[in-house]
Amino acid sequence: MEKREELYRGKAKSVYKTDDADRLVLLFRNDTSAFDGKRIEQLDRKGMVNNKFNAFIMQKLEAAGVPTQFDKLLSDNECLVKKLDMIPVECVVRNYAAGSLVKRLGVEEGMKLNPYTFELFLKDDAKGDPFINESHVVAFGWGTAEQLARMKELSLKVNEVLGKLFDDAGLLLVDFKLEFGVFSDGSIVLGDEFSPDGCRLWDKDTKKKMDKDRFRQGLGDVIEAYEEVAQRLGVPL
Repeated sequence: MEKREELYRGKAKSVYKTDDADRLVLLFRNDTSAFDGKRIEQLDRKGMVNNKFNAFIMQKLEAAGVPTQFDKLLSDNECLVKKLDMIPVECVVRNYAAGSLVKRLGVEEGMKLNPYTFELFLKDDAKGDPFINESHVVAFGWGTAEQLARMKELSLKVNEVLGKLFDDAGLLLVDFKLEFGVFSDGSIVLGDEFSPDGCRLWDKDTKKKMDKDRFRQGLGDVIEAYEEVAQRLGVPL
């Protein structure tokens, strides 16, 4: 497998072509961003921690029957992934009230949601990733009703699997976002990454925030918190 030119550069990751039409290299950088890229800083070790964290989580999900983009680790900050035609919709599952839900609805942070909620957002930084519904996705051609149904099914499966995994590690899976794409065989596959950058994790007892909210809210010790989560899960760093 030969790594070739950069295909895409996001806020925290870069994607490279390879000599295999169905495979890409995903590079996790130390860049850390918030507020749709308006604040960006370099945090030492972040790329390595998120790369290995993501590999660990994706392998747990694959073992539970969730198809993922991940193939294998290549280095401390790179992994090999399947090439997907990404659907520009973020699926968000919330188990507790936090973040934009608190701002939108004025509910108390930390309120347990029973049942969990499932939301959709258009992946578009320029528009602020607006809140959308299933009708919007189909009407504007971002995805089909069948694809959406599969994305929701897989999102709830992820919540079931990871909710228990984090609970066993003394953590609350507050909420998380997922992105999906279509593989060359037409199947819906979980893409992008799963790391503390894209979910909220709180200590069960103290409610200490162990995710990117530490960066957003200026709480400090961002990577130290990521590494503690990884250690509790048994992620080899």
